[in-house]
Amino acid sequence: MSPDNAATVLVVDDEPQIVRALRINLNARGYKVITAHDGTAALKAVAETKPDVVVLDLGLPDLDGTEVIAGLRGWTTVPIIVLSARGDSADKVQALDAGADDYVTKPFGMDELLARLRAAVRRSTVAGPDGAEAVVDTGSFTIDLAAKKVRRDGHEVHLTKTEWGVLELLVRNRGRLVAQKQLLHEVWGPSYETESHYLRVYLAQLRRKLEPEPSRPRHLLTEPGMGYRFEV
Repeated sequence: MSPDNAATVLVVDDEPQIVRALRINLNARGYKVITAHDGTAALKAVAETKPDVVVLDLGLPDLDGTEVIAGLRGWTTVPIIVLSARGDSADKVQALDAGADDYVTKPFGMDELLARLRAAVRRSTVAGPDGAEAVVDTGSFTIDLAAKKVRRDGHEVHLTKTEWGVLELLVRNRGRLVAQKQLLHEVWGPSYETESHYLRVYLAQLRRKLEPEPSRPRHLLTEPGMGYRFEV
């Protein structure tokens, strides 16, 4: 692999010796290596540098690794390989359910990690470039999917966790109808799939906070009896 077409790997770990070992081994095999030592820096690095693969530790000082995975999956399909000392099957299932592509337990063999990394790069290449953007600007307000923040008129808009969950799902599927049942299932859980009044309440709250004219929304649209759609 020549330097011109080398895959870029983001290594996210707060253990300096692990980061150093990975940097040396990956550089020696032609990879470009970027590093981040906590979850916040990782989310920012992916948005700014668009790496081909992320190698992620779960035990980070600010965010749990599964939160980082969920945050990334809100807007990008970049392959994520978890590299963690947590060997319990429940931790593996949680990380994979959050959107990780692979899971390697520490201590690890470098040859095994490199093989999994090559496979991830191949999948990434076959899938083609990730066209998703971390920042979506509607002209009325701006959504930063990586930072989980919304700004309107130059000021950050406070959203509750549930409001953000609804907005993020709609933005990820922008231009497409998202059924009421899907929204309720993914934001509230499978036991809430018939509680459609929840959506009316939360969409009204989001429109008041974000739309220039909440009674005539341009971005958070309702398809009566079917679901909702986000338009830029």
